[in-house]
Amino acid sequence: MRDQPPDDGAVRFTALWEAHAGRVLAYATRHVGAHDAQEVVAETFLVAWRRLADVPGQPLPWLLVVARNTVANHRRSSHRGAVLQGELARLQETAAGAGADVTATDRAAALARLAALSAKEREALLLVNWDGLSPSDAAQVAGCSVSAFHVRLHRARRRLQSGDPDPAHGPDRPLPATPTRRAVRTLR
Repeated sequence: MRDQPPDDGAVRFTALWEAHAGRVLAYATRHVGAHDAQEVVAETFLVAWRRLADVPGQPLPWLLVVARNTVANHRRSSHRGAVLQGELARLQETAAGAGADVTATDRAAALARLAALSAKEREALLLVNWDGLSPSDAAQVAGCSVSAFHVRLHRARRRLQSGDPDPAHGPDRPLPATPTRRAVRTLR
């Protein structure tokens, strides 16, 4: 295999890195700290590599704008992570207060049966049983009529009691659609 000369893009990118990586690192360190600054620099220069044709003749301001946007993305991501950690801690605290008489296997089985319900059925059960709302208040939260909410709640309770994980197997499953004449002709 012959050694091929590097293309102009690789040479330009290398020169860009050597000339400006230190300045971009200093900028990133001021904004996110030393630990995350390396990641910001890497992402900044990844954008520069992908958009090398867009990098202007004076690249430092352009690189710092990319670094600023990367820092903003990093902050948003960190905020979402912190919110998620807080939510998980709250759920663990709530689950811990469920009582010592519930075993882990009972809890796991109950959660699996709850997860098998449709989203609307699960919401109906949780609004009434977990949040303590009346069916009329829960219907308002769910965005449906009180009678529709009662139907959802009834079906959810029946499916939980029967252990049927699939609503298509229930007695109130919708009838299959009859094929149209055109569909019947194409099947022949």
